[in-house]
Amino acid sequence: MYNKPRDATLTDYSVLDLTDEKGSLCVKLLSGMGADVTRINLEKREEQSRLRSLTKKADVLIETFQPGYLASLGMGYQDLVKINPRLIMVSITHFGQSGPYRDLKSSDLINQALGGWLSVTGEAAKPLKLCGAQSYNTASLFAVNGILLALRQRHATGEGQHIDISILECVAATIDHVLPRQFYSGVVAERQGSRHWNDAFDVLPCRDGYILISLHQHWDTLVEWLASEGMAEDLTEAKWKDREKRNRHIDHILKVLEKWTLSHKVDELVEKGQLMRFPWAGIT
Repeated sequence: MYNKPRDATLTDYSVLDLTDEKGSLCVKLLSGMGADVTRINLEKREEQSRLRSLTKKADVLIETFQPGYLASLGMGYQDLVKINPRLIMVSITHFGQSGPYRDLKSSDLINQALGGWLSVTGEAAKPLKLCGAQSYNTASLFAVNGILLALRQRHATGEGQHIDISILECVAATIDHVLPRQFYSGVVAERQGSRHWNDAFDVLPCRDGYILISLHQHWDTLVEWLASEGMAEDLTEAKWKDREKRNRHIDHILKVLEKWTLSHKVDELVEKGQLMRFPWAGIT
């Protein structure tokens, strides 16, 4: 059982937890919202009987087994909904409950690659995996949203439902700018290291570390700062006031800025930059 906070959104709801790492964040978030969570391990026959008994009054059941496994035990959604028609069952799997990939094995790394994240993270020739099990965490967030919506619908209909969460689809749905740029502008996004996709930010080296800086915000102020130290080079020219022109020649802009950041320590730039309203931060 998880500790349940008082007066939380889901205080009066019960959740049955049959998850591994793929759904652990989902369960944690529901518990944090006040749900009463019960963990069940189906390896023992008595636990299977216990699940059927608890299902009678449960609001939500979350599972991460291979598609078809629970049904083979007589505990698939069609079986459990006969015990409790109000049950909301959530299945979090790599490729969903149907389709050609449903029975294939996968991992967080494979999900990130197939879902498209690795096509836009890292250096041009070196894909970079996102830190931690981010595909699983993303799927858990989708699952929580689905559960809250299903609970709201149940208030109106009195009926539960089966929510099918495909981790791969969740990853593909969260690649931010990639799909809109492809569909509306015909632009194929590429990996460009630490630089933001629209050249708004980049990570640059300093004397003692790295700093995340904005490349366009308060441009005139930034140029005046560099000029006061004799390091603005040609950035004082009027032509660079045009953001589109700066973007077209971003490599030159970064070359000048990098010379400047290398002459300072991280904390020095962050402290002064924040005072000047620049959204900068040190990278540790």
